[in-house]
Amino acid sequence: MATTSLRGNPVHTLGDLPDVGDKAPPYTLTGADLSEVSSDGFAGSRVVLNIFPSLDTATCAASVRRFNELAASLEDTVVVCVSADLPFAMRRFCATEGIDDVVTGSAFRSSFGTDYGVVMTDGAMRGLLARAVVVVDTDGSVLHTQVVSDIGTEPDYDAAVAALG
Repeated sequence: MATTSLRGNPVHTLGDLPDVGDKAPPYTLTGADLSEVSSDGFAGSRVVLNIFPSLDTATCAASVRRFNELAASLEDTVVVCVSADLPFAMRRFCATEGIDDVVTGSAFRSSFGTDYGVVMTDGAMRGLLARAVVVVDTDGSVLHTQVVSDIGTEPDYDAAVAALG
């Protein structure tokens, strides 16, 4: 179980992110157009999983905007933004914000949160995904992980990009 916080109050997750060097768990999410967004579809590419509670929070929206900027310059890398938001909300957010260099994936009918250990088990956002980043290499092995110390804090973008080498 990992621990983060919300405004200084401890929040626990139901598990832990995979360890660096482990194979990343496979996943299937729902894309903004209701198509499947699957780890199988990114085989042979590096993947940055930007995991967060909801696009309807300022920090989550900021992380999607920042990873969208970074994704444009990352070679052979796909950035997948994952939350429990409905695909319709993800599509609307991306259209409004001009977000087009990341892939969005809704975990609303997926075991992603459980498989990656990021479902928050207590606190005001119980049931949503904790803010985390997982960087996966072309062979599916985990290069970097982070669960932020406080849900209101943006992830360490520099560390995620550095893990890509």
